[in-house]
Amino acid sequence: MRLIERYLFRQLLGPALLATAALTGIALLTQMLAGIDLLVKDRQTPLIFAQVTLLAMPQLVVMILPVALLVAALIALNRLHTEQEIVICFAGGMSRWRVASPALRLAALVAVASLVLSLWIQPLCYRAMREVLRDVKSDLAATMIKPGQFTHPARGLTVYAQAVDDDGLIHNLFINQDNGRGREITITAQEGRFEARGGLPILMMRHGANQEFSRTGVLNVLAFDEYAFDLRSLAPQREAVNYKLSDRYLHELFFPDLSRAWERSNRKKMLAEGHARLAGALYNLAFMAMALAGVLGGPFSRMGYAQRIGATAGAALVLRTLGFAVQALAASAPAANLAQYLLPLAAVAASGFVLFAPLRPPAARALPARLPAVPA
Repeated sequence: MRLIERYLFRQLLGPALLATAALTGIALLTQMLAGIDLLVKDRQTPLIFAQVTLLAMPQLVVMILPVALLVAALIALNRLHTEQEIVICFAGGMSRWRVASPALRLAALVAVASLVLSLWIQPLCYRAMREVLRDVKSDLAATMIKPGQFTHPARGLTVYAQAVDDDGLIHNLFINQDNGRGREITITAQEGRFEARGGLPILMMRHGANQEFSRTGVLNVLAFDEYAFDLRSLAPQREAVNYKLSDRYLHELFFPDLSRAWERSNRKKMLAEGHARLAGALYNLAFMAMALAGVLGGPFSRMGYAQRIGATAGAALVLRTLGFAVQALAASAPAANLAQYLLPLAAVAASGFVLFAPLRPPAARALPARLPAVPA
């Protein structure tokens, strides 16, 4: 029996891994398309783009795991049942519990993995992502220079650059600045590069000219080989990162610092988020139980289980949609947090009833009445 249970576990594990990989690939592609502005608009490196994309994945994987488990279970159990391997297990003396136990053990392992991801890995990755995004917003090269466009990074300052190489070299640079005394300074350069001197940001411009009208209206032109344009007034202040609900650990959600105004005003939302993370792992058990009930709960059919599989998938979609709706309701009504746990547990109970309910024998068909004999 142990050998058969291990076989059933392997038959479920393979499709579960494939479904998880396929759905994660789709989610990764979607996340990459959503963050493409980091490359196009903010001109960040592919390394930063990949870092932000991967750091956002744990939360998506947590949402993917129950769906992948449901898809894998429906496919694997349907194949095992239609090929009569499940029937052989029953004929060999295995109970429904022994047949279903490998699937439930797999669901329990996935639920534990989901908890680890949502309670520890997700906040860790999201905090790191916020740090990276803060550095992107404070990147002077990205905010001050936009190739082929006139930008106004500060009042009285206009900047234009024809192109920027991948290594940060700026070509054909133009800067017009109001010096605050009613006169303007125009600086042009063939090339430039952002640098730091003494820990202070500067724009080092090379091979250009500085043009300024004197008080008498005479245009003064000063050619230079190198000119350091001070950027201290443009450097953004490094602000503290404000962590969102998805960035916080479980103890921060359940026991917030009420001395802070933001946490006092979002107390109910933080509670709803914390309960949603704990209850989210239960959907792995619920979806697996629904798959078992959909395929194994009922009489054997040689015609397949397409209708039962479709009904199971539809019920799972309704269940998860209700879960999101209850989470949104709990953000304003904390009493609804209990329903976040009751929904998946009710699905497990209902599926268990369908799975382990005794099968009714088919009703006997009435035989047609015998026709009276015709006399010869």
